[in-house]
Amino acid sequence: MDLKKIILRKLYRRRVIGCKHTTIENLTHGLPKHLAGLAKEAVDDLIKDGIILQKPTSYGLQVSLNPDKIDEIARIIE
Repeated sequence: MDLKKIILRKLYRRRVIGCKHTTIENLTHGLPKHLAGLAKEAVDDLIKDGIILQKPTSYGLQVSLNPDKIDEIARIIE
């Protein structure tokens, strides 16, 4: 199971791109509980790669897909 691909597909399907953002916890919904920690590590890796953008808010960290890399993201999730 490729968690990065699952996370990117979920964000892409929900159109969480650029200014629209969601919490990391929302990305782990639907995954088995024992994979939640690994999913958060996968999100950190995607942030380091620049595929996911982070937006700190007063109520926690939010993430969204990088609109500049949407073509690359589409290739990854296919």
